[in-house]
Amino acid sequence: MVRVSLAALATAAALPLVSAVDISVKAAGGNATSPHQYGFLHEDINNSGDGGLYAELIRNRAFQSSSIFNSTLEGWTPVNGAALSLKDLDEPLSKALRTSMNVDVGSSSTKGDGQVGFFNDGYWGMDVKIKPYTGSFWVKGDYEGSFTASLQSKLTGEVFGSTEIRAKTSPSEWVEHEFKLTPTKDAPNSNNTFSLTFDAAGVKDGSLDFNLISLFPPTYKDRKNGLRIDLAEAIEGFHPTLLRIPGGNMLEGNNSNAWWDWKNTLGPLKNRPGFSGVWGYQQSNGLGLMEYLWLAEDMDLEIVLGVYDGLSLNGDIIPKDKLQPFVDDALDQIEFVSGAASTKWGAVRAELGHPAPFKLQYVEVGNEDWLAGGDEGWDTFKEYRFPMLLEAINKKYPHITVISSGSVFDGYDIPAPGAGDYHIYGTPDSLVEQFNLFDNVTIPHIIGEAAAVHPNGGLGWDAGLLEYPWWSGTIGEAVSMIGYERNADRIIGAAYAPIIRSLDRWQWAAVMIQFAADPAKTTLSTSWYLWEPPHDPHPPRVVLIQPLVLRHRQERGQGHLPFKGAVFNATTDDVPVSLTFEGLRPGTEAELTILTGPEDPYGFNDPFTGVNVVQTVKEKLVADDEGRFEFSMPDLSIAVLETKSSKCLKKQKRDMKQGLRH
Repeated sequence: MVRVSLAALATAAALPLVSAVDISVKAAGGNATSPHQYGFLHEDINNSGDGGLYAELIRNRAFQSSSIFNSTLEGWTPVNGAALSLKDLDEPLSKALRTSMNVDVGSSSTKGDGQVGFFNDGYWGMDVKIKPYTGSFWVKGDYEGSFTASLQSKLTGEVFGSTEIRAKTSPSEWVEHEFKLTPTKDAPNSNNTFSLTFDAAGVKDGSLDFNLISLFPPTYKDRKNGLRIDLAEAIEGFHPTLLRIPGGNMLEGNNSNAWWDWKNTLGPLKNRPGFSGVWGYQQSNGLGLMEYLWLAEDMDLEIVLGVYDGLSLNGDIIPKDKLQPFVDDALDQIEFVSGAASTKWGAVRAELGHPAPFKLQYVEVGNEDWLAGGDEGWDTFKEYRFPMLLEAINKKYPHITVISSGSVFDGYDIPAPGAGDYHIYGTPDSLVEQFNLFDNVTIPHIIGEAAAVHPNGGLGWDAGLLEYPWWSGTIGEAVSMIGYERNADRIIGAAYAPIIRSLDRWQWAAVMIQFAADPAKTTLSTSWYLWEPPHDPHPPRVVLIQPLVLRHRQERGQGHLPFKGAVFNATTDDVPVSLTFEGLRPGTEAELTILTGPEDPYGFNDPFTGVNVVQTVKEKLVADDEGRFEFSMPDLSIAVLETKSSKCLKKQKRDMKQGLRH
């Protein structure tokens, strides 16, 4: 993720289109290409991990701290006169979680009801519905009685659901308490809290100590410690095929003592110390490496695994004579992901519930090394940091493609067999210019981060980002994406970034998916609709007729004939298209999908009004007597046409008769 100003990008002028476009696709010729993948990068920017994709409802559940962020009681409020304080006990819950919350009952035991405790208002609220919630908390102290866990309105105090948990505490050790809670009523809004109370009279020594207080709703694929369903399904809905983890700047960390250490994200939550996040808050590490790998498996995603390479965001650089331990750590990380269960780190993965190795073909070294460390950072990356990691990884794993964190356009003649990573955040015009950027590049690249974030003619990074993806920006992205597909023999894949943001706390505006505590506010941006149509897994061939950009594929025997086009700043209202495929018979059926936007090219999908400015129209087309498909594309539109040959249609009918899905 770019964190400082970039040089201005040139503006492309689209040529006027005044006549119909006739396209005849031959069965041979064109680019010799390979499958192209689309996916996303995820890091805990915008509270998109903690408080977002990670389904945990309790904020600051374990009072974690780091060299950058102190432990706090943020999110916690006492109930009925209890006094809350932080303590570092001689016997903490674990080495990782040393700070706990002490709840002093004070004079509460003399009150009539005697119920004391605390509540947590979550990440700017909690969604409460009639569904099963699972929770747990750890307690140390001498107490006889029970605990009451409740979900209730912060506005009115109405209780939507509660459960009693029999205490099994001990003054000499920490004891975990688990519970299930199913509300009997849906809350009318998300302004709700979780409370935990107990009888003050049952506390023998005046106080109890609590830590790792957790509450989860049902999760995606029912994974323990899993993902928020609506956000995971929104990601799944645009059909990604790759996942770059663990993110960008998060991988680098704030300094050489606070980089994202994957080993700290494994195992039981009580053994995860957390991470001094790079976006202004402490992260829990609840969403760790194993959770990312489960996500990749559940969505059938190709993994692009990021490994730390000795450069951090403050410019710290590990010298050459001290880099080897980090090279060894990267090899351990790769072994954890893809090694057999008989290996040291493969055995650790097996103990965590996944004996079989995960498929791993791509490893990226560092993140934006051309940026954080200035000239010295980039020079040391090229001089020894990337070469050392490239050699070590390929020596042990020759099948893995090792990706540099920079591209040939960043001034790096990447050594073989390494690949590059190109990032582009720009204007619609600058993204249109990307169409033929890789025509003459021979080194493989991934487009690791890409999005339209500035309007044409604006002040660029000096003016910040537009608050939401907008329609003409989405069309600019479409043109660049089709261009990347055109060069799919050298483009591994492209990732939109960042992927999601909280409407309550964010640092980066233009993202694919907006969300809040209330799932009703989960909003798919205009760019989501660009990425949503299933992408053809077969080799494409692409042509450019400015301002109409076309992508198509014709292969003998395949039957499936896809076409994709985008119109950017045409001077006519509609662009007539006549499309033929060599060998396609008259009467062949196809489905045409046309995406259009609002009259205002800066229109966006607004999470506060629920207005969706993207219009999707699908229609069936039939090839005429000459095998032509005829249709029109409005200005600022995207078209996807998919057809099947008569051979494929016959097979489809046969399969349908047999009750199969073709």
